Amino acid sequence: MSLKEQVVVVTGAGRGIGRAIALDMAQAGAAVVVNDVSEDVAGAVLSDIRAAGGSAAAAVAAIGDDTSAQLCVDTAIREFGRMDTFVANAGVLRDAILWKVEDDDFDLVIRTHLRGAMTCGRAAARYFRQAGHGGAIVLVSSVAGQRGNVGQTAYAAAKAGVAALARTWSMELARADVSVNAIVPTALTRMVATIPGLGEAVEAAERGEPIPHRLRHELGLGAPEDVAPLAVFLASDEGRAITGQCLGIGGDRLSIWSHPQEIDIRHSDGGWSAEGIARTWTDSFESLRQSVGIDLKT
Repeated sequence: MSLKEQVVVVTGAGRGIGRAIALDMAQAGAAVVVNDVSEDVAGAVLSDIRAAGGSAAAAVAAIGDDTSAQLCVDTAIREFGRMDTFVANAGVLRDAILWKVEDDDFDLVIRTHLRGAMTCGRAAARYFRQAGHGGAIVLVSSVAGQRGNVGQTAYAAAKAGVAALARTWSMELARADVSVNAIVPTALTRMVATIPGLGEAVEAAERGEPIPHRLRHELGLGAPEDVAPLAVFLASDEGRAITGQCLGIGGDRLSIWSHPQEIDIRHSDGGWSAEGIARTWTDSFESLRQSVGIDLKT
């Protein structure tokens, strides 16, 4: 799938999934703006892209405010004359059980993942609406944002918000011919190393050991490189016909996530009493009780 003559921005592209996306975008022919907080880490990705014959430039900044987001867009325009896709991937982890969550850690995670996605999306939207040639915004949510996960108060909240941004922006940017979708990735990276049972698997993957078939095929846990093709697809002309969706990928699995919606409704003329709600729960809603959490039995 060719992205020749396209320009793509990828935030958090120095490591993990972001790096894999940046390399895949370049391999597909796109010029890539590599964002990372570290100049050395971003520079290493630039070297990899250029060594393979691709074009790339760095935008070194910590994602979370408007200045950093605008730097990414401005770098694309200055270095390559345009921007076609913005992949908002940057993120950090500060996992803790609720009663141990520190305010500063919570704020950092929300600032990087959620506020970062918003500021990057806003900068991209302003550019696309003015440029008039359409484009794509690719956000990165998570299974924790869809299902919740023990110890990830800030991360789950931020990633749930990212999924909501994709749905909202898909409507707001439709007239500008800008698609907006969220990837829900599962990969053996530092982001999942704290989930019980996965720390050893992440370490093994980082050592270059083959990922067991059960992890890849049944649980959808592969390498960052397994996630990148979905971002390339969403940046393509064919992928840009899709908008407002949350698409999961990891290992051997590809999925589409449902949007939250009512699954059953009951009415009571004149309103509800607590007793009436209790009876309706028992009679109608108990069998529809929804599960929560990430089930990764390794």
